[in-house]
Amino acid sequence: MSDIVLSPGVRSNLLQLQQTSNLITQTQTRLATGKKVNSALDNPINFFTAQGLSVRANDLNSLLDAMSNGINTIQAANNGISAITKLVQSMQALTSQAQQTADTTVRATLASQFDSLLTQIDQLAADSGFNGINLLGGNDLTITMNPDATSSVVVSAYTDTAAGDLAINASQNAWAGTADITAASNNLKTALTTLRSQAQALSSNLSTVQIRQEFTKEMVNTLQSGADSLTLADSNEEGANLLALQTRQQLSTTALSLASQADQNVLRLFQ
Repeated sequence: MSDIVLSPGVRSNLLQLQQTSNLITQTQTRLATGKKVNSALDNPINFFTAQGLSVRANDLNSLLDAMSNGINTIQAANNGISAITKLVQSMQALTSQAQQTADTTVRATLASQFDSLLTQIDQLAADSGFNGINLLGGNDLTITMNPDATSSVVVSAYTDTAAGDLAINASQNAWAGTADITAASNNLKTALTTLRSQAQALSSNLSTVQIRQEFTKEMVNTLQSGADSLTLADSNEEGANLLALQTRQQLSTTALSLASQADQNVLRLFQ
């Protein structure tokens, strides 16, 4: 049996109808996904460029969590320093009171209160950690700033205990002698200087990480916007295209029917 041969008119209209049907399917896919480029077949340059931008944006997004944890860790340490500073200032008030009296009983009571606050300093330092890292307990913190880890912020840890960086001794001889009170007062002054220096360093590190965090967020938005501009479809335009294609499909169907009728008229001449 020989192949069926279509007339040029029918073949042309059938081809137009097939092309229109393919375009309708493509437009419906764009409306469903919201993208004009859904695979490399649609536009290989835009597809792979957008894919690269999205991968980089995802890499930067993963760093934001680490930055957020780092910021919280620094803030926790700074809170600890602020609380310890208040304790040291309270201890200074005790030494001042002791210096203003010669009553050994009162001095002994003040010395006992001094030692109690000293214990609280160690406890505060131990409770100033976040997510397993305590900058006041000797744990250094490294915050990675970029995906290839070539940029990072290292926050050096402190040991803010009485026997550590603060170097505050317990009361001696129940502060019976003036020299013991003076020595305690001098230790407290040195400890306050140390705490202020630590707070300044933490503040500088915190500012650096926050600036980098904002930069990273802006970069993620820029990369995502760039990827979207290469792949996202205009829903209004695609909706209008779909309506026009459906109209073309109806016209092509009518034209195909007319072409078929013309072939049938030729057939009637042989009857």
